[in-house]
Amino acid sequence: MTAPAGPSARTLAFVESPVQLLNVLEWAHVTGDRGAGTTVPEPRDGERPLRDGIPRQPKDRDPAPVRPAGAGLLVVVLAPHDPMTRGQLRRMAELAREQGHEVRWEEARGGAGAPVRTVGGLAGALRRAHRVVIGDPFSRYVQLLLTITPARELVVVDDGTATMEFVAQLARGERLVRWHRRGSRGARDIAFAPVSASARRRLTPNARRAVEVFTSMPVEPPPGVTVTPNDFAWTRATFGPPRLTRGTDLVGTSLVETGVVDPDRYLDAVAALTRTHGATRYFAHRRESTDKLRRIASRVGLEVVRPELPLELIARRGPIGRTVLSFPSTVVHTLPLALAGTGVTVAVCDIDPVWLTEGASPRAEGFLSEVTDTAPDVRRLPVMPMTAP
Repeated sequence: MTAPAGPSARTLAFVESPVQLLNVLEWAHVTGDRGAGTTVPEPRDGERPLRDGIPRQPKDRDPAPVRPAGAGLLVVVLAPHDPMTRGQLRRMAELAREQGHEVRWEEARGGAGAPVRTVGGLAGALRRAHRVVIGDPFSRYVQLLLTITPARELVVVDDGTATMEFVAQLARGERLVRWHRRGSRGARDIAFAPVSASARRRLTPNARRAVEVFTSMPVEPPPGVTVTPNDFAWTRATFGPPRLTRGTDLVGTSLVETGVVDPDRYLDAVAALTRTHGATRYFAHRRESTDKLRRIASRVGLEVVRPELPLELIARRGPIGRTVLSFPSTVVHTLPLALAGTGVTVAVCDIDPVWLTEGASPRAEGFLSEVTDTAPDVRRLPVMPMTAP
């Protein structure tokens, strides 16, 4: 569809994680949705967004020319509480501004009245928007915002492997539930069910509304949903190629923090991978706990790196190991694309079912296997042999 001229042509993007914002930038690059050239500064809370470590575009190109108010892409950051995520989001916001996009930082979780203020402040822009881009269709915040907008175009960009589960649930007509959650619903889930159901209907295309999924994941879309491949063209054009080290790097996951994998089993697996493949660095997931990372550093002896940008950008600008090891996660799909042509090998170690916790979702084992099985450009590693914890 072609967006009408004037203020109603505004594209709104809602993001809650650094990876979502990265993929909004990738989508804008592919679709040609250029920025408006203006910014709205976010409030400072002691985490001043540093430009150090944020790579500039080649030759420090001039910013995009200012376009009329109401044109271009407005990125709304629904800020989370987690300090690591906030830090990466601030740095991604700087990159978005350098591309000429407008960024609006919302303290969407800053107290009991924050949701009401945030939704009220965004209602007008939502009603005028012709296109809405979202990074997490499972988010209650996003689902609530979707009930407000009459936008004729909805775009879902990757939030990692969760995109695979979202598309599958949409195709089956199921309620939207994250893959690692168990099936039972609490009182809050039941109370929110009408909003969630309304959001799911809005994410189903019809004669009045187009739905697009912009993804690097293997998905089988339901009828009417357009899938646009994300091959990280903007990342590859903007950063690198990286300098390669002689070592091997290991990528962390949040499978322990989400209650899927037993923490001691995970630590044993990291130690076994390190011994077998000579890993020297551990790139932490932004959600990994400080205590767990401390144990990895002290017990296994790995150098723990807490990236200030999504791993796809960190790896692309380097230095990065010639081999990158990972458990089943988003990066086994995204890193081969971001590092295409660099000579880096991405290898994935399967999750042994005995590593799963008693509280893990019944879908966890099958879903993690699917993540690995559908990754086309990785080397498969056997499950690590280890002693019982």
